[in-house]
Amino acid sequence: MDLNGAKAFSGLAFLLILILITNPLLAQEAKSTLSGVVTDSSGKVLANAKVSIENLSNDESTETQTDSAGLYSVSNLAAGEYEVSASVEGVGAAVAKVTLAAASPQTINLALTAAPAAAPSDLPNAPSSSSKTAPSLEDLGFSPAESQANAKQQALLDKRTHMLKIHQRMGLITTIPLLATLITSASAGGRNTSTTSRDLHVALGALTGDLYGITAYYAIRAPRVPGTETKGPIRLHKAWAWIHGPGMILTPILGVMAYDQKSKGERVHGIAAAHGPVAIVTAGAFGAALLSVSLKF
Repeated sequence: MDLNGAKAFSGLAFLLILILITNPLLAQEAKSTLSGVVTDSSGKVLANAKVSIENLSNDESTETQTDSAGLYSVSNLAAGEYEVSASVEGVGAAVAKVTLAAASPQTINLALTAAPAAAPSDLPNAPSSSSKTAPSLEDLGFSPAESQANAKQQALLDKRTHMLKIHQRMGLITTIPLLATLITSASAGGRNTSTTSRDLHVALGALTGDLYGITAYYAIRAPRVPGTETKGPIRLHKAWAWIHGPGMILTPILGVMAYDQKSKGERVHGIAAAHGPVAIVTAGAFGAALLSVSLKF
């Protein structure tokens, strides 16, 4: 064999050995594909769900999103242990682990579950002026998925919260002329009562009635969110309204009758004599209603 033939034979032999060595290595590096479907807890497919696939051996992760049919697929994954997670804001999340083998496609379907719902709150019925954030449907016991799908009910809750905050503030403002009316009643009902004292008492009573009417308006007109329940201090707050509400109507009527009798120089008599006691009971019930939502017990 001449020198050129020997060189050619050596080259072919080296190439054959190289192929035999690298072929198993290529087989070992064969990649795999991971795919699946993402659904919610009811089985509805979720489009645009965020999917993350993390290699637990080197912490490398790959992120993708589901298509309109809820499908995801990630290729060129090395063999090993992986953690697959999927999530959709307002719906929930899911996590699963899978072992991928070389050149062996795997299918992992994920069903998202919602986080535990927050405990119902009394805030939407009579919100505290110290609250920093507005309540949400989740505060009423709705799941995040239900909250996401009930934008109309959330808007009702926001409006209710706003109106009840005004109701609460107006109730506190009403206490000022109410107390002043009670104080001036001492000098408006005696035998030697002056006209000025009676007029001041009447003016303060009228102001109290007007402010009370505005306060009641915001409570009555505040929209209600279907499926909610009144309980705790709010229930007591509403119970007191059945006393101070009729009292606020009856007190000025009796007051006008008493005023008319006093203006004629007569002693207050008949049903008009109940003006004072009714006013005191009404004021007491109104104060109790305020305390029921102001004090924790």
